[in-house]
Amino acid sequence: MHSSMHVYIFPGWVYWIFVGLIAGWLTGELMRGKGFGCLGNIVMGLIGAVIGGWIFSRLGIVTYGFIGSLAAATVGAVLLVGVARLFSGGD
Repeated sequence: MHSSMHVYIFPGWVYWIFVGLIAGWLTGELMRGKGFGCLGNIVMGLIGAVIGGWIFSRLGIVTYGFIGSLAAATVGAVLLVGVARLFSGGD
């Protein structure tokens, strides 16, 4: 008999949408911009999670749990918005 202590609060996609939403909102607050709306913030947060996860893994930074996921997503989203503003000439 295999005993496992896995606790799933949300299905995976709901978890990442939630992380993306919060990371997108945090990015809007940190970058002092107009924001991208609810859906845009989620998308920026989700893309940011991929970018942040890749950057963190390249730098050897290991994250755990919700706070780690949120940190990686926010760092990635901040970088994504910064690069987007750089190329678009936005402030």
